[in-house]
Amino acid sequence: MGNNPSRVTAQDKAILDLKLQRDKLHQYQRRITVLTDKETAVARQMLAAGDKKRALLALRRKKYQESLLEKTDLQLAQLEQLTRSVEFALIQKDVVFGLQQGTKVLKEIHSEMGGIEHVEKLMGETADAVAYQREVSEMLGGRITNQDEDEVEDELAALELEVNGPAPLPNVPDTKLPQVKEQRHQQQQSEEEHEPEPELERRAMLAA
Repeated sequence: MGNNPSRVTAQDKAILDLKLQRDKLHQYQRRITVLTDKETAVARQMLAAGDKKRALLALRRKKYQESLLEKTDLQLAQLEQLTRSVEFALIQKDVVFGLQQGTKVLKEIHSEMGGIEHVEKLMGETADAVAYQREVSEMLGGRITNQDEDEVEDELAALELEVNGPAPLPNVPDTKLPQVKEQRHQQQQSEEEHEPEPELERRAMLAA
C-alpha cells in the first residue's frame, strides 16, 4: 500500500502565513533602523540649532515607527503560538483577522516610512517641507500613546543634555555680605584697645 501524501491543512497554511508576515516585519525592522538613526541625528542637529519643536517631531515619528513594528510583531507571535497550541477551528477567525491587520500595518508602514529624503524633510524650511511636517504632526497626534509621548519627552531631555550640556548655574551675587562690615567694626575696636594711653587721653579731651 502506498503512503498517502501529507495534506496541507488550513492550520498549516495559517502558521506559514503568520511566519511569512513576521519575516516581512523583521525586514522592515532592519530597514527602519537606518531611518530611526537618521531621525535621531536630525533631532540632535535641530537641538544644536535651538529648534526644539522640529527635534521633538523627529523623535515622535521615530517612536511611532518603532512601536508600530514592535506591537504588530508581538501580535503575530501570539497568534502563531495560539495556532500551534489550541484547536485551530476555535481561533481561525482571530488568525484571519490578525493577518488582515498585519497586512494593513505593513502597507501603512511602507507608505509612511518613505526614505532618507522624508526624514530630511523634518528639518526643511521650504513650503513643501513645512507642509510635510504639519502632516506628520497631525497624523501622530491621533496614533501615538500618552506613554509613548512621555518616553519621547524623556529621550528629548536626554538628547538635549547630550547636545547642550547641563544648564549653567546661576551667577553668584557680587554684593558684600553684612558680616564683612561687622568684621571691620570689630577690627576697628581692637585697634582702639591697643592704642597707647596718651593717645586715648587726647581723644577723650577732644571729645569733651
